[in-house]
Amino acid sequence: MTDTTVDEEGAAPAKPSKLPLIIGVVLALAGAGGGFFAVSSGLLGLGGGGDSAEHADESPEAPAEPMTPLGDVAFIEIPPMVISLGPGAQAAHLRFRASLEVPGSAQADVERILPRVQDVMNSYLRALESRDIEAPGALIRLRAQLLRRIQLVAGEGRVRDLLVTEFVLN
Repeated sequence: MTDTTVDEEGAAPAKPSKLPLIIGVVLALAGAGGGFFAVSSGLLGLGGGGDSAEHADESPEAPAEPMTPLGDVAFIEIPPMVISLGPGAQAAHLRFRASLEVPGSAQADVERILPRVQDVMNSYLRALESRDIEAPGALIRLRAQLLRRIQLVAGEGRVRDLLVTEFVLN
């Protein structure tokens, strides 16, 4: 047998260098910045910031399209509503405010039937279940449903849009 021993205590394992990690982070940041600049300045034709081939013949001072007038538009504010939600809901109440976009010629007609509009809105919102209101895309679906019901009550061509200004669950 041999009496040679290996000295394990004296040799500590060498730490790996952090230089490759630092270089990688710096190169990634430089690449991201260069890519952002290339897209935003229009070098790649993907961004809208620079001159692309389709806009090369237009002067920078000329507007892209002439502005069209909005026409005869009026907005009718619907009084705020507070709807109590069912016992299984995470929130107790729904606070709801909206405005109706109507042609100016139909404003007086729609204002006269505003109580009927409120009634159809209140009836629809009260009939909803909590999962219908708390879903991620609920506001878009509810807005479309309410607009259709309001248009039926108001008559053809009297209500253009429903603008939801407050939709708060508390």
